[in-house]
Amino acid sequence: MVDGRVPRAAGTRSPLPNPPAGSYHLPSTIYILSLMHLPWLMPLISRAATRAYYRYTVGGARVPEHGPVLLVANHNNSLLDPAFVTVAAQREVRYLAKSTLFTHPQIGWLVKLVGSIPVYRMQDDPHLVGQNRDIFVAVHGALVDGAAVGIFPEGTSHSGSRLSPIKTGAARIALGAARRLGGPFPIIPVGLVFRDRNSLRSEARVVVGDAFDWSDLASRAEEKFAVRELTARIDGAMRRVTLNLDSWEDAALVHVAEQIWAAEHGSERDSESTVSRLALTASVLQRFRSRGDAEWQGTARELRAHARMLRRLGLTPKALKEDVRPMAAVRWSLMRLPLLALIPIASLFILAYWPPLAGARWFSRHTKDGPDAETTYFILAVTLFGGLWTLLLSGITAWAAGWAWGAAALVLLPLTGAGAAVVAERRRLGWQAIRRFFVRHLHRRRLQRMRDRQVRLAAHLNDLLDLGLQ
Repeated sequence: MVDGRVPRAAGTRSPLPNPPAGSYHLPSTIYILSLMHLPWLMPLISRAATRAYYRYTVGGARVPEHGPVLLVANHNNSLLDPAFVTVAAQREVRYLAKSTLFTHPQIGWLVKLVGSIPVYRMQDDPHLVGQNRDIFVAVHGALVDGAAVGIFPEGTSHSGSRLSPIKTGAARIALGAARRLGGPFPIIPVGLVFRDRNSLRSEARVVVGDAFDWSDLASRAEEKFAVRELTARIDGAMRRVTLNLDSWEDAALVHVAEQIWAAEHGSERDSESTVSRLALTASVLQRFRSRGDAEWQGTARELRAHARMLRRLGLTPKALKEDVRPMAAVRWSLMRLPLLALIPIASLFILAYWPPLAGARWFSRHTKDGPDAETTYFILAVTLFGGLWTLLLSGITAWAAGWAWGAAALVLLPLTGAGAAVVAERRRLGWQAIRRFFVRHLHRRRLQRMRDRQVRLAAHLNDLLDLGLQ
């Protein structure tokens, strides 16, 4: 790539561009694999990684299955963000990545393995910035060949509560490719919204926005105005599918307000609708706060108090509204009785794999790359530590019972682990449902008061949202 070669379209087998010089502290097998360009692995890796850690939904528009596409997304979660964009795209995507990732001792092999394209930043090495000219040529060529290219216009991953200022790189790439293609092509924003990005099995929502029109700029690639204007349009498109808060302290307030409003008005909980309501609530909150509005401050106090009570009872706004009859609860429980037989096996497996899980969590929390990379490192560490632990357990089994049992353990342990994770998740969700049932029937009067307050809050929120939009 940096020597001027043009990558082939996604789905073909083209060599990876020469990475930046640097040392690699990797096992030889992984290093050899890292020299291969295998972008077709990215969708598989992405689905496995995101499904293992988060409970997420994808909504919004559809990314074209074929032809050139530039995907622009916000960047709060290090290498998990490209994984989510790939899942949303449902096709192979080539990503631009800062050059320092290619020599990173922990993740450099993965960055190269999935066919990323290095970008040289001034703050990393001023002497290599000139090579970006060749990178632009290569990316233009990939788009001309019909590839999907992913870029994070903020320039770097961050832990901020809102979009960072958008860089001009995405606009310059699009304008340069349009000149070669003879016209515009889809630029599609992808919004990534996490309830708690570093918590296992927390909610995540992925929203694919609509491509916007920039045909009036496509023939003006040489003009600085076109770059500025297209950058502004990309920024606007990304803000429509992301959640932008004054601070992370507002996140809990905005989420509970949206949940109350949706529960009481029977609104859809798909990703697109939810993120749209979250963004609207955050915008209205910011507007009322800037005015010093006392009414909104009172509402915020009531929302926080309501959320605290819900947490103590283990309920959600939707669960508070539901009225589960005893017979329905009995039928639900009987259907899940077979799960009880699997819980001891799952618990035994989880206990056996506690050392690599604890080691992975410790490792992810003590990296130097900040909180936005914690989840990435946890998933990578679990994969590495878990694999080594499986080899160790299989070796012990082979030594104690023979090679046949050792080979069987090597195959069955990962399958049992996947099953144990599913059982553990079902057990957790089932226990929460049973607990909610008893809470509803043991605290009827308190819950009725909470239901009445939630109805009032939802009506008041509706009035405030209407007023904030005026």
